[in-house]
Amino acid sequence: MRIATLVPGGTEICFALGLGPSVVGVSHACDFPPQAAFKPRLTRAAGGAAADPGGDGRAAGGPVSLVQATFERVRPDLILTQDRGPACAVPLAEVLEAARALPGHPRVVALDPDSIPAVLRTILEVGQLTGARERARELVGSLAARIDAVRGAVAGRPRPRVVCLGALDPLGVAGHWVPDQVEIAGGQDVLGVPGAAGRPVTAAELERARPDVIVCMPSRLRASEAQQAAAALMGLPGWGRLPAVRSGRVVAVDGPWYFSRPGPRVLDGTELLARLLHPEAWRGPSPLGTLRVGGEPG
Repeated sequence: MRIATLVPGGTEICFALGLGPSVVGVSHACDFPPQAAFKPRLTRAAGGAAADPGGDGRAAGGPVSLVQATFERVRPDLILTQDRGPACAVPLAEVLEAARALPGHPRVVALDPDSIPAVLRTILEVGQLTGARERARELVGSLAARIDAVRGAVAGRPRPRVVCLGALDPLGVAGHWVPDQVEIAGGQDVLGVPGAAGRPVTAAELERARPDVIVCMPSRLRASEAQQAAAALMGLPGWGRLPAVRSGRVVAVDGPWYFSRPGPRVLDGTELLARLLHPEAWRGPSPLGTLRVGGEPG
């Protein structure tokens, strides 16, 4: 099977299932695992903007379009995409039209999980589509075990009030699976809605939410870039009165690495949050990557 993945989450799932040799092309935003860099690029964002398909629906840039000549040349049998709007990925209707013009009429599947359980189901779906069912079951089993380990470690502890900022200018909270990540890690997401897309918020909403912890996770920025961008938050009305600010618990993290793509690494992000929210309880493996806004590495 020749697989084209037009979203980073799909690419990461395929490689995690050992399907890397079958991947014949990826999106312009696919940068993990490193082997993805050697695959033909099948999409581009207008003006070279670094739109991040596979995120929470708040990615900037776009619209995203197919690189038609490359798409036709790789001749996929299966195309993995999503249906979340032109700023995030190639519109589904465009992908379907392009697929109909290819020999063999490849199958097009939109991967649109909106929660951690849905991410796990998506992994099983990709395994079913590609003949990697057993590997998919093993991967989902290992991810479920990690979820249980985090839940067990933080069980019974006070749950800090958490705000996850998926956009900084203008302000917006992350959605879809991010509230699940917070809940599993032992916090309560006080502005994000589980399963719903990210949404804009005001400085007044942020102040009323009284967060104990603020996590800055723009979907296109690495941790150091997010830290620099988050410095502008200090000028928001009421910023200095927020409990998270007064206690020094405002951090920047790597959004595309751990939070904005629905693939196996959402569990890495969950473990990162557990270490951030409950460092005295979570002793398991945790990825690096929290930077205090205006401070030193956390």
